[in-house]
Amino acid sequence: MANTYTAITKKDREWWIGWIEEVPGVNCQEKSQEELIESLKVTLKEAIEFNRQEAIKAAEPDYQEAPLSV
Repeated sequence: MANTYTAITKKDREWWIGWIEEVPGVNCQEKSQEELIESLKVTLKEAIEFNRQEAIKAAEPDYQEAPLSV
């Protein structure tokens, strides 16, 4: 099941800039809005995976995982 996030985008002169509302630090800029949305998706996936690996590394060796719904 895919999670849903909110992309905030705006045109700033010749660039499109955007952020993922729910995840601080995930932001990009591209020449078109379509490219921006794709870059935000890639950057978001990378940030989630990086954060996941960092959390596991910090909790090792004896950690547990629990799914959360908010």
